[in-house]
Amino acid sequence: MSTRITHPDYKTLTENIRCWGTELGFQQVGITGTQLDDDEVHLLNWLQNGMHGDMSYMERHGRRRSRPADLLPGTIRIISARMDYLPPKGEHPEKVLDNPEVAYVSRYATGRDYHKLLRQRLQKLASKIESVAGQFGYRVFVDSAPVLEKALARNAGLGWIGKHSNLINRKAGSWFFIGEIYTDLPLSIDQSLPTNHCGTCTACIDVCPTKAIIGPYKVDARRCISYLTIELRGPIPEQFRPLIGNRIFGCDDCQLFCPWNKFANCTVEPDFHIRNNLDSPLLIDLFNWTEGEFLRHTEGSAIRRIGYECWLRNIAVALGNAPSSQEVITALVRKKDHSSELVREHVRWALAQHECR
Repeated sequence: MSTRITHPDYKTLTENIRCWGTELGFQQVGITGTQLDDDEVHLLNWLQNGMHGDMSYMERHGRRRSRPADLLPGTIRIISARMDYLPPKGEHPEKVLDNPEVAYVSRYATGRDYHKLLRQRLQKLASKIESVAGQFGYRVFVDSAPVLEKALARNAGLGWIGKHSNLINRKAGSWFFIGEIYTDLPLSIDQSLPTNHCGTCTACIDVCPTKAIIGPYKVDARRCISYLTIELRGPIPEQFRPLIGNRIFGCDDCQLFCPWNKFANCTVEPDFHIRNNLDSPLLIDLFNWTEGEFLRHTEGSAIRRIGYECWLRNIAVALGNAPSSQEVITALVRKKDHSSELVREHVRWALAQHECR
């Protein structure tokens, strides 16, 4: 049984936090301060150039994202943790992308929604700290507030930010989730930070289907397939539809072809294993789901957040890019008079693609 520390030894507590994090299933835990000056400049320039698209909340949050103490007053340290999510089984992503009759779902979304799992684990870590150090100020974040999570994770020693803007770890690639605990505890800060090892490599830039990585460390969300299929709620711009291919929820290309991911580890979390055969489902089968079936099959999944309407929108685009067949055309025609104009418009586009072939 843990004993409460009257006068905490913060160096020892910091070391214990890393151990407790590992016991809770995180592959790595680091500690950093709140300084993000350079990252704030980068963020504000990105916003000023409109690269956030319709994600207006990012503009509203502004500097709160890069100033942790503005978000949670009293914050002086951030505990950053990462957890592997690459499923250990299932069809290889490249094989799925090469088959235009099946749907590609970003590998982070083929299992259970990570938000709840990571949040629960981080809460357990915070509770463990509290049981030893006494009551303290903190808040847990997992994509749930304006947080520059990748910059904080980098400063906490979890990796470097690659040219595709994702965090890369030299021993684990980039197939992992990250979450944070903002705290007022004066924990010891990690001083030895990973250096950038992207070098002259431009694999992620070269492979991006829509050329969303407009330069090293510069991603225009308005062109990104993950944005277009997940964040965007309106029509997908026609110029990008043929480039989306069979990607119906997110895109992994910049990670899939990153050389550092040869060191990636498969997840040991059962909740991140593939569910409902989402590693390589047939497009037509998914398109034929009723709204009730969509809700049932995506229960506990990150996919549900886009809603049934955008789900059909995305699959209609993929079917427009699929090989022409009577089965594909019949499936599209059945949705031609769908109640949603968003769906109808994308179905019309998809049918037009087959009429031109």
